[in-house]
Amino acid sequence: MTPPNPDFAITGAFDIPGEFQTAVPYGSGHINDTYCATFVAAGEPTRYILQRINQTVFGNPAALMQNIGRVTSHLAAKLAGEADRHRRILSLIPTHDCRAWHVDALGHYWRAYRFIEQARTFDIVESAEQAYQAAKAFGRFQRLLADLPAPRLHDTIPDFHHTPKRYAALERSITSDVANRARLAGTEIEFTLCRRAMCSVLLDAQLPERVTHNDTKFNNVMLDQRTGEGICVIDLDTVMPGLAPFDFGDMVRTTTSPVAEDEQDLSKVRMQFPMFEALLRGYLASAGCFLTPAERSHLVTAGKVITFENGIRFLTDYLGGDTYYKIHRPNHNLDRCRTQFQLVASIEQQEDAMHRLVESLEGSSDDTAEFPG
Repeated sequence: MTPPNPDFAITGAFDIPGEFQTAVPYGSGHINDTYCATFVAAGEPTRYILQRINQTVFGNPAALMQNIGRVTSHLAAKLAGEADRHRRILSLIPTHDCRAWHVDALGHYWRAYRFIEQARTFDIVESAEQAYQAAKAFGRFQRLLADLPAPRLHDTIPDFHHTPKRYAALERSITSDVANRARLAGTEIEFTLCRRAMCSVLLDAQLPERVTHNDTKFNNVMLDQRTGEGICVIDLDTVMPGLAPFDFGDMVRTTTSPVAEDEQDLSKVRMQFPMFEALLRGYLASAGCFLTPAERSHLVTAGKVITFENGIRFLTDYLGGDTYYKIHRPNHNLDRCRTQFQLVASIEQQEDAMHRLVESLEGSSDDTAEFPG
């Protein structure tokens, strides 16, 4: 279905001063429909982000927006005395009836944010310093939300990082083999069978429940265009209860390999240790002060488990006939699965050194620290 255009009837629902000028598609996200809307007030143009929430992925958009409203309000209170604070958190624009979202005539849910100027995202990490800054921003995000008061946030995607349930879904897809593809993925299926015990390691570790982002891709942090500092964590749709290592693990998965997650030349897929070190130092600089020893000791394991989990998800979708992830070529999901499993293997080869680095940084925490490179 073609997404609706955000005309004045939609933008006019939000309490935005000035006259609406235009709205154009913005960003590289694949879930929601995102636009940059320009308004002019007193002769000055001002930009805003307008998003239509994907209700296929997020079946309860009202609960999702309640989460975002609570999280952004808490962050705003924590940063009340900080300079440049309006660029360091997403700020929801209320509707004229003081709601955090607008429902249009077709039942689509829309929201609006203030545009964060002089900052940008990158789809591909370009340096270890950028990785450090992103990890530091995600760690700070977790730390600032560590004292979010009750009630518990809604689960916007239930069991999102429940790896044993992801594995059970894979087993069902192997058994049913609805697309007659299991014979083409024998090596990958065998890879999962040999590592089945890995699935429950994080959930069995009795780690404390935290408020976590759950989608810590590099492009979900905005970097200041002048200083390079990671200033704002974005894409809060999956912020919900979780384990702190989930977020670090997904950083390892999405930032340490030098190639895209659908790379077909597996010889190029590897866990780059310098990039891992940058992530670890950045994350501990801001989150180290509240992490328990058990959480720290599971950071490396989380990189392996979350990468394995995503490989399982790609393999499950491939065996099921490509019904969840968009594909752009035959065997696309199988290629994605293979890169994830190759990255798992690379992590396993360097796991001892990764653990030693974590141990060497025991007690490290300094939110004012700069990249040590």
